Amino acid sequence: MKIKVSKKKKSKITTHNNSQLELTFVESPKKKNKVISPTQTINSISRIFLSSFVLVSFFYIAPILINFADKNFNTKEYTNNSKKILAYTLNKRDKNKKESDALKEEDLLLDIFSLNNLETDSVRLSASTIKQLFEDTGYDLNDVRKKKLVKPVALTLLPQEIKMIENTKKRKEFFIQIVLPLIIQENNNIKLDRKTLFNIINKSNNTNSEKQWLNKKYKQYGIKSKDLSTLKIRMDEIPVSLAIAQAAKETGWGTSRFAQEGNALFGQWTWSGEGLKPKEAKEGEGHKVMKFNILQASVRAYQRNLNTHSTYKGFRKARAKLRDSNKPLDSIELSKYLNKYAETGNQYVDVLQKIIKQNKLQDFDDAKLLPSSVDLESLI
Repeated sequence: MKIKVSKKKKSKITTHNNSQLELTFVESPKKKNKVISPTQTINSISRIFLSSFVLVSFFYIAPILINFADKNFNTKEYTNNSKKILAYTLNKRDKNKKESDALKEEDLLLDIFSLNNLETDSVRLSASTIKQLFEDTGYDLNDVRKKKLVKPVALTLLPQEIKMIENTKKRKEFFIQIVLPLIIQENNNIKLDRKTLFNIINKSNNTNSEKQWLNKKYKQYGIKSKDLSTLKIRMDEIPVSLAIAQAAKETGWGTSRFAQEGNALFGQWTWSGEGLKPKEAKEGEGHKVMKFNILQASVRAYQRNLNTHSTYKGFRKARAKLRDSNKPLDSIELSKYLNKYAETGNQYVDVLQKIIKQNKLQDFDDAKLLPSSVDLESLI
């Protein structure tokens, strides 16, 4: 028998006779394997590379273009009102209040203006002179962390050379040494006021001098209703670690123009007082960064801001709750209520908490200010 196998387009079996059988197998048409030339390979790789480059470039350039468009074409303004020192708009009437109920800047800031005007001819000491002063008085932060005692070195101006201290750790410690006594001193002033307030509250009858003192404090803390409970909540300390962290953030650890030229440690705004115009501000824009003659006035204005501004009502309530529970004023917990202090919101809170933790600023929360002495004043 003879078997013949052949490839054809159609499938069939043909029988010719008994002695010959032809089997025809049909194979489906197969595509021939393409042979890729080196030129085609290079072209494919080039296209992939070009596509990747375009994609990466898009994601790199897009944010720049968006930022450019925001600056040059977006006319929408975002205003952070929480840095205004007053409880209400500075030098303007609150739309929801009558003219007779409007709070005045001079009432809220009378003691701050008085403090600010005490020293108008302050001498700016050099960084080397201040360092020597700290050494002569034995003022060292490591010692403060252990003994919780702070030397009462009250400087009036920041040294210009602070920005030239290349070692970051040393620059931070130097800045803390400068602002720490000032912050504790202002907290001490509030402590004394709270002591007087509680003595008045616990008395059934008050003297004329006590009533006059209360009226003065009502004005300072923006309480038109003359409510004692509200005064008790507003008249309270700011945790030392929180104040240091905010001063560090707002001034770049004492290196900003506002800190150097205007002693502005906390970037408070003013619409009617003396201040420095931000360089990026447009002509005709109202607010300025408030300028102070001495650093102490800046600290007091900062505390008055947190204790009176309506934006920080939640901060004050949380602080009062800690007081009622006989708990210490936790700066990490209270910082959560300062998300409106800056336009970055919760990111600002995260930065504050990071500064507090990384620099172990809570070590200073329970530090005490030593009484000043004639010898120390002579050194200053």
